[in-house]
Amino acid sequence: MLKYIKGNLENIDGVAIYPMISLVIFFVFFVALFWWVFTAKKQHIEEVSNIPLDIDNQDDKL
Repeated sequence: MLKYIKGNLENIDGVAIYPMISLVIFFVFFVALFWWVFTAKKQHIEEVSNIPLDIDNQDDKL
């Protein structure tokens, strides 16, 4: 099965650029994610981390 796929991909011009594009997208996504994590406000992180606890309290009130 892999030989069939590899054989078809070898016939496509410029197919070598796709792994590089995938690597760049992967790298940019995780760099942006790390940047957001390190620059996120502490108050926002605490608010988001308490969401599961708040939902449980709202269910009890209903």
